[in-house]
Amino acid sequence: MRKIYSDVIQFRGTHYDFGYLQGTLLKDSLTVKNREQQWKVRKPRFTVPEQEVKAAITQFAPQIWEEILGLKDALEWPMERVLREFGGYRVNYFQSGCSIVTGDNYMIRNYDYHPKTYDGRFTIFQPTDDGNAIIGPSQRITGRMDGLNEKGLAMGYNFMNRKKPGDGFVCNMIGRLILETCANVDDAISLLKEIPHRHSFTYIVHDRSGETYMIETSPRKVIVRKSQACTNHFEIMKEENRFNLEDSKRRLEVIEKEQQKVGNLDGKEAFRLLNDTDKGVFSDLYGSWAGTIHTSAYFPKELKAWFALGGDQEPTEIDFAKWLAGEDVELEKIYGEVDSDIPFVHLDEGADWSRR
Repeated sequence: MRKIYSDVIQFRGTHYDFGYLQGTLLKDSLTVKNREQQWKVRKPRFTVPEQEVKAAITQFAPQIWEEILGLKDALEWPMERVLREFGGYRVNYFQSGCSIVTGDNYMIRNYDYHPKTYDGRFTIFQPTDDGNAIIGPSQRITGRMDGLNEKGLAMGYNFMNRKKPGDGFVCNMIGRLILETCANVDDAISLLKEIPHRHSFTYIVHDRSGETYMIETSPRKVIVRKSQACTNHFEIMKEENRFNLEDSKRRLEVIEKEQQKVGNLDGKEAFRLLNDTDKGVFSDLYGSWAGTIHTSAYFPKELKAWFALGGDQEPTEIDFAKWLAGEDVELEKIYGEVDSDIPFVHLDEGADWSRR
C-alpha cells in the first residue's frame, strides 16, 4: 500500500483568473514534466486546430475558453500545446472501469483508471463571470470526470469504447460542460444530444428531483434510458459495446443484487458497496487501466460531497452549500492509499509510458 493525496483547490473569481491560478500551480510541476515525457513515448493521434477548438468550446461555454487563455498566459506555452493538454476537443481512451450507483438523493461513483493519468486535484470553483459553481475532481485540469454544481445536478461518466472515434469533445470536457451550463437532468440530456462526441461513453445525471438518467452516447448516436446503476457497457446501443464485457457485467450484477437484497440503499450503504474492497465492485487492476483511484459521492438536496482516495476509506465530507455562502474549506489535501506501486503523474518522477 502507498499513501497518495489530492490537492484541494478552491477559488472564487473569473474563469481567466482561475485558469491563470491553475497554470501558476502547474508550472514546473511533476505533472507537466511527466506529461511532457509521456508525449515523447506516445505520439498523439489527433489534431487540435485552434480556431476549430475555440469555435466548438465558445458555442457552448465561452467562459471555459477564457480559462484556457489564463492557463496559456501563466504557463507561457504556445496555444497548440495548451489545447493538446487541456482543450478537451480532438479532431481525427484506453480501457477503463468505473461504476456508478444512484438512489434517494445521492450519486456514488468509483473512478477506475490509470495512476499515470490522474490529476490529483479536487476543485471547488465559483465563477464571478458566467457558469455554475462546481465541486469535484478535475481531469486534464479543465475537465471534470464527476461532480456536483450549485443547482444540485450531479454527473459522472463511464467509458464504453474508443472504436471509430469522431471529431468532438472528449469525456472530461463534456462532464465540465454539463456541470458548467446545465441546471437539471433535462438540460443535460439536451446538451448531450447537441454536442459532438469524440468517443463512446454513458453519462449519468441525477438532480434534486430524484430522477436519474443514463445517456448512452457515441459519435453516431445518443440514447436516453432510466436506471440506478451503470458500469462499462451499453444496455441499448449494444452494437457499440466492446467485445469483452465480463467484468463490467459482473460489477453491475453485484450492484443490482445488493439493491434487490437491501431495497433502497441509503448513501452510506451505497458508498460502502463501491468503496469496500471486499464487496466485489472496487477494483485493484491499476496496471490494466481499471483500478479504483477514488470514490466520490454527491448529495444534490444538501449540496454535500464525499471524497475518498483508495479503498476501505472513510470519506472526507465537504459542505458545498456552506462554501457557496462564503465559508472556505479548511483542507489543503485529501489523503488516501492504494495497493499499487505504479507512479502517479502528480506525485512521482518518471510517471511516463517507458515503464509500468
